[in-house]
Amino acid sequence: MHTYSFEKLEVWQLSRSFRKDIYQLTFKFPKEETFGLVSQIKRSVSSIGACLAEGSGKITLKDKAHYTNMAYTTTLETLNHLIAAMDLDYISEQEYLTSRSKIEIITTKLSALRKSQLP
Repeated sequence: MHTYSFEKLEVWQLSRSFRKDIYQLTFKFPKEETFGLVSQIKRSVSSIGACLAEGSGKITLKDKAHYTNMAYTTTLETLNHLIAAMDLDYISEQEYLTSRSKIEIITTKLSALRKSQLP
């Protein structure tokens, strides 16, 4: 089976694992949030890896950097949703801090990747 270039990226692998963590975390959110915060956070966390995958198919480094930047911004969007979840007592402060640590690793790696894609 062929392995695509995005699958080899450590940051994509981390975002894949982080997506699983967030999906598991949202299981305990109130049912009335299913189409609200749960939907938003699942979409944003899924977009991190999706942007990296889509960007890997682009030809120019400028285009690749654009999608890496989109992955970065959706990571920050996920952080915002986690802050809201903590504020609403859907997750504990410890769960928030654990997720935030993972976000900091992902954003650092995305920044480094983006720098390598810019001339």
